[in-house]
Amino acid sequence: MHTPMGMATPMGMRTPMGMATPMGMHTPMGMHTPMGMRTPGMRTPGLRTPGTPHTPHGGGGSLNDLGEARGTVLAVKLDRIMDSVTGQTVMDPKGYLTDLNALQVQSDADISDIKKARTLLKSVITSNPKHGPGWIAAARLEEVAGKVQSARQLIAQGCKHCPNNEDVWLEAARLEKPQNAKAVVAKAVKSLPHSVRLWIDAANREQDVQAKARVLRKALEFIPNSVRLWKEAVSLEDEVEARVMLARAVECVPHSVEMWLALAKLSSYKEAQRVLNEARKHIPTSPVIWVTAAKLEETQGNEKMVELILTRAIDSLAANGVTPDRDMWLKQAEEAEKTGFIKTCQAIVKVTIKVGVDEDVKGMKQNWIQDADAAINRNSIEVSRAMYNNAVMHLKNKKGLWLRLAELETKYGTSESLDNVLQRAVTYCPHAEILWLMAAKQKWLRGDVASARRILAEAFSHSKDSEAIHLAAVKLESENNEIQRSRLLLARARQQCNTPKVWMQSVQLEREQGLFQQALHLCEEGLREHPSYAKMWMIGGQIHMEKSPPELLEAAKFFERGLTKCPRSVPLWLCGVECEVRQQKYTKARSLLEKARLRNPGADLLWLKGVEVEMMDGSERLAHHLMSRALQECPTSGIMWAKAVELEPKQGQNAKSVDALKKCENDAHVIVSVAKLFWRDGKNAKARKWFNRAVTLNPRLGDAWGAYLAFELEHGTAHEQREVIRKCVDAEPNQGIDWNRVVKRVGNWRAKWAVKLKRYIEEGGGGDGRS
Repeated sequence: MHTPMGMATPMGMRTPMGMATPMGMHTPMGMHTPMGMRTPGMRTPGLRTPGTPHTPHGGGGSLNDLGEARGTVLAVKLDRIMDSVTGQTVMDPKGYLTDLNALQVQSDADISDIKKARTLLKSVITSNPKHGPGWIAAARLEEVAGKVQSARQLIAQGCKHCPNNEDVWLEAARLEKPQNAKAVVAKAVKSLPHSVRLWIDAANREQDVQAKARVLRKALEFIPNSVRLWKEAVSLEDEVEARVMLARAVECVPHSVEMWLALAKLSSYKEAQRVLNEARKHIPTSPVIWVTAAKLEETQGNEKMVELILTRAIDSLAANGVTPDRDMWLKQAEEAEKTGFIKTCQAIVKVTIKVGVDEDVKGMKQNWIQDADAAINRNSIEVSRAMYNNAVMHLKNKKGLWLRLAELETKYGTSESLDNVLQRAVTYCPHAEILWLMAAKQKWLRGDVASARRILAEAFSHSKDSEAIHLAAVKLESENNEIQRSRLLLARARQQCNTPKVWMQSVQLEREQGLFQQALHLCEEGLREHPSYAKMWMIGGQIHMEKSPPELLEAAKFFERGLTKCPRSVPLWLCGVECEVRQQKYTKARSLLEKARLRNPGADLLWLKGVEVEMMDGSERLAHHLMSRALQECPTSGIMWAKAVELEPKQGQNAKSVDALKKCENDAHVIVSVAKLFWRDGKNAKARKWFNRAVTLNPRLGDAWGAYLAFELEHGTAHEQREVIRKCVDAEPNQGIDWNRVVKRVGNWRAKWAVKLKRYIEEGGGGDGRS
């Protein structure tokens, strides 16, 4: 009598599926029947049928339903990895093996998964025993399950069924103990004598270098055209043997550039020339061989041959159908630079300068600039230098290229190389005044005043009406205390170019010498020529204020005249207000500020001055009221928010600083005010961090540098103080209300930046963090 699903009777008779279920043996789906369980349709004393509520799974269904369900699940899983039409596996062996490697047995559920996987893989290797990945997966499953011996047995069967699959052999060798693995690999190379991977594995298992070399030489007898084997074998030999082997290697693998280059490297100069010539014959499409030949000539000092070889390379490669590749050539140039072959690097750039670039001048220039900048970013300075040097020879009158080359030499070159560049630049671009100025400045910085004068004199011959050159010549003379020379130059400049700046410098020269009457005379004369030049009106009024005793009334009249001509100049309005404050005429100062704000809406400096005037007059309530109006008028002004934080009582300053940061989080004035709060609260690490952030955001803000140095003088080390001073000198700050008030005094004009910073601190400009 047949049981459902073909299950066996209790007497052990086989079902159509070929599986028996005597007591305790497997059911068709791999399930165990408990001792004495009876099958459907049979009655055994003392046993329940599967249909009763006490089935092994606790359910009320029949084994028939359960079997069908499990069969469906198995079918779905098998469909994923088996092709039902051809019977060939379509499993992804790499992905599955990776999953197996990651598997760790941790629970009963994992054990159950392993059993399921074991069943699936058994089906795979049974249905298709020639499929190597199936055997590997099955072996790794056993390895994961901790049954290494079973894994070895399985993979051994895999080797028998798949003797031509190197992956199976390699897996078998991996699973074996080290003392047995060599034997497995030996069998493998007998079965697959042309497998490079097997021979490499066999060599790697040898501990002795000589033994490893013997294995590799044996491998080369079977696979003489394997570049990898030759490289491995050569790497084990000394220089003499390596050269012998490489000579044989290039015969066996004449297409390998590496082999030819290695042989040339181990050869003498003459022999290397011969080797590289042979290499070019066998591989006419390789630019690397040509580059190596150029490097060889450079080692012998044959610099002319370097460029000649690379020029021939371009022609030869083109004749052999090689498409010019600009990026490849630049990469070769950078590699040559990094290995110390500077002449080769320069020659590569020179002969390939026009390869792969646009034909029109603008596109050509843009391509060269991009390539040069990219080379600098990769720290390939010689490539960039060569790029610019060749670019300016093709586009000699392009000022921008010369400036970039000069900038490069300033950063990375020597004073001689910079002089050379600037000398060539002014020759090809005689009307580019900036190049003349740079050339003169370089001479001046090195103390060669005579050469600087000569350069500027030559510049005059090309640009007689250039304001910049006239003023540079004046500065050169005045810095060297040649005041009379400066006066003569300014007199000539006023005639030849007659610009407001020339008149202003004329006034400033006399002002610096203390000759106020001459200065005012020149100022009046200049204002007749340029009545709308606000700076001249400011200077004239300031000269009256600098007299001893100060002529404040005259200064006020001068500013008033200027404001009729320049009503949009905020600095001029501020000068007028400052003059009234000096006379303690606060009502007049308020009136001027109201007029100024009407003429210049949104000018935060006018609002700030208004707040300061109220504070000086003792009207703190009015100052707070004006600040509220100012923040409505200029809601994103960092300088106003910084002042607002300062005006708040100490207990409210932190909250106010939060509001300030919300409105202008990246404004240096606000950042400085926050840093001062941390300083006041003793949070020195945070204060230092915020001061550093402020000078990073705006390195030209002198007030920030002053506050930073004041903080470091109180809490920092000598090294930290020197660093702040050094960075400030590099930044050359020229902004800041308090800063400019100090450094723009006549007595500080010629002071060094470090001295200016010191004087600023001495006058209390940095604050103390406790106010």
